[in-house]
Amino acid sequence: VQLQASGGGLVQAGGSLRLSCAAAGRTVITYTLGWFRQAPGKEREFVAAIVWSGSSTYGADSVKGRFTISRDNAKNTVCLQMNSLKPEDTAVYYCAARGGTSLYDQVKEYDYWGQGTLVTVSS
Repeated sequence: VQLQASGGGLVQAGGSLRLSCAAAGRTVITYTLGWFRQAPGKEREFVAAIVWSGSSTYGADSVKGRFTISRDNAKNTVCLQMNSLKPEDTAVYYCAARGGTSLYDQVKEYDYWGQGTLVTVSS
């Protein structure tokens, strides 16, 4: 599975961005999809995940109420809508995929990774 993330950019605090991740190579309809981020000098951390059906999602406490994960299985894509952005949201954002039916929130639990897209939030 090849994952391609896009949609990053520079935005002012309080603004919004929508990240997209397209999967290729095989369908990810039976995969859990997730978003992680890595700020400079910090470890990669979980942001949000969504099960194959889209019926269940899970987000980190730091983004709850601000970020929404969604997927379109017909298009083999997963999106992350980010609202009310803060400077501390600045990071490279990665999409990830793995087979299974649960919501996974650990880096080591994912098998496939995109190349990352940079989000910079200015104060």
